[in-house]
Amino acid sequence: MKKYIKTLVCCTIIWSTVSLSSCEKYLDKADETVISEKEAFKNFVNFQGYTEELYNCIVNFSTNYWTNSWNWGEDEITSTAGNFHFIHKIDDGNFWGWQAEFDGWGSGWMNHNNFSTNNDRFNKDLWKAAWYGISKVNMGLANMDKMTDATDEEKNLIKGQLLFFRGWFHHRLMEYFGGLPYIDTVLPTDSKLNLPRLSYKACADKAAADFRAAADILPINWDNTTAGKRTLGKNALRINKIMALGYLGKNYLWAGSPLMNFESTGSKTYNAEYCKKAAAAFGELLTLTESGTTQYALVDFKNYYRNFYTSGQNWDLPGSTEAIFRGPFFSANNSNWGTSKQYTPVVISEGDLKFTPTANYVDYYGMANGLPIQDITKADSESGYNPEYPWKGRDPRFYNDIVFDGVKFVQGAMGASDEKNRYANLYTSGSYRDVSTGSRTGYVLRKFIPITANKYDNGYSYGNSLHIYVPYMRLADVYLMYAEAALMGYNSPTGKDPGFSKTAVDAINVIRTRAGVANVANKFLSSVDGFLGEVRRERAVELSFEGHRFNDLRRWLLLIEKPYTLKTSLEFDRSGTFSTTDPTANRVVNLKEVVILERKFSQKHYWLPLKNADVNMYADFKQNPGW
Repeated sequence: MKKYIKTLVCCTIIWSTVSLSSCEKYLDKADETVISEKEAFKNFVNFQGYTEELYNCIVNFSTNYWTNSWNWGEDEITSTAGNFHFIHKIDDGNFWGWQAEFDGWGSGWMNHNNFSTNNDRFNKDLWKAAWYGISKVNMGLANMDKMTDATDEEKNLIKGQLLFFRGWFHHRLMEYFGGLPYIDTVLPTDSKLNLPRLSYKACADKAAADFRAAADILPINWDNTTAGKRTLGKNALRINKIMALGYLGKNYLWAGSPLMNFESTGSKTYNAEYCKKAAAAFGELLTLTESGTTQYALVDFKNYYRNFYTSGQNWDLPGSTEAIFRGPFFSANNSNWGTSKQYTPVVISEGDLKFTPTANYVDYYGMANGLPIQDITKADSESGYNPEYPWKGRDPRFYNDIVFDGVKFVQGAMGASDEKNRYANLYTSGSYRDVSTGSRTGYVLRKFIPITANKYDNGYSYGNSLHIYVPYMRLADVYLMYAEAALMGYNSPTGKDPGFSKTAVDAINVIRTRAGVANVANKFLSSVDGFLGEVRRERAVELSFEGHRFNDLRRWLLLIEKPYTLKTSLEFDRSGTFSTTDPTANRVVNLKEVVILERKFSQKHYWLPLKNADVNMYADFKQNPGW
């Protein structure tokens, strides 16, 4: 941390008018092109050039390597062909594995051996990018007075971006490590660091001040500003008011969650006041979006996939109108080449390491009538679930996200000897079930890939311009966070922020209606705890495999509790009849759920350990408990 906190960078790159991903070409300049601070910060074009390097500090966690892991809850398990991703260290309880010092491979997007802000996804990591970015932000804010040749609008655009990034980098670190020193000034290079760790609450308050200040001066859409018209149509990723409000709310909700409240106050409950503050920020955002005054809206369900991938659209960035916060991308084809193959079994694809949804997590996908499945092995007359037809009548998102037994996976021509693998053979001992190179659980994930992403249909080929990108925040997430904040802030399923029209249950139903799922049943609306269970289940389904589950389980103080420590497979046999037109009509027998792995966690696993070299710098920078 010391190296990156104290790095004072004066980068004088030119503001790119092409795309954010092109700004790296200006980073490597000869000495004679380096200009003075007075010139670097005097006008909007120069200062924006300096600021844009911050965007290259946003790690694209979904394509940071040829294959990559970002789902560390009970939601995913890999085939046994490889054990080098951080998910394996998480499963072993070895949370030191996030650090490059404890991982010869480099530990993925959390901490690389190398770091750069150039056009290279392999050398971007959260730890170094965040401290580097914070230092760069503070240098920029310290030089705002040098921006003399600029309009008030231009000054606000620069300052708003810098304030947002300072809050965002701190928030990202806090999610994993708890309260930290909140660095909001340029650190002197000639003195020792002595900044104590703040409580999570104190740190969140400082981040909230930055997010609020950013939201107050940033536009909703850069295209509608005079300065933004210079890059008209290319401003979708630039920091705006909606992004700042979204993270203001998330920062408050996290601070009000049981784990963070316990760290700050000793109470393992929600902090109602912080939840109210979160609801207010989310309510402000949603009022703007629902009024039609923003560029954001929920994607209709038939185009739901556009949140995560595009195909045949000339490498268009996924996200459509729903993605609120994303970073730049680097070489769409190269970065997706491995990711698109990390889900499909090797029998119809390429590559050996596969990432598979756990059966226990797929159980959260309930029925289309809105009711949960109480036990996947038992019939339930209320919900209509039948274990002999486990795929029938399910939440439509189940069919969108999950490949189950009998689904037609290969659409085009196959050789005669391969024809047996056209339909997903995910029953026990089926050809798609392979511990080493296939599914270990009876399911395959398809949320981030088209069904044609296999070696026969070749949907991941260059000619199909498949582009995968998992956003950090999308509008559906905001509705769900609002529901949780309003529920726990106002102690009722009908709780609401006074400035927004919808209640907590209304917000959940917006997301369910989009997916074609019935509203929350009345039986869950009679108590806070009853509805909270449905809020959490809805969050598990809607945001499945998008990198949220690990931090959600942690902040809810559930990570170390059963059944959340278990990963299971679904075992079953086909009954002898097989429909090639409707796999939901296929009857199965001998269905049971089997534990594959149980994670042995303790209280210390609620926070990741800090680096020993950092906590040994000075006494007030303390290690997290138990490490």
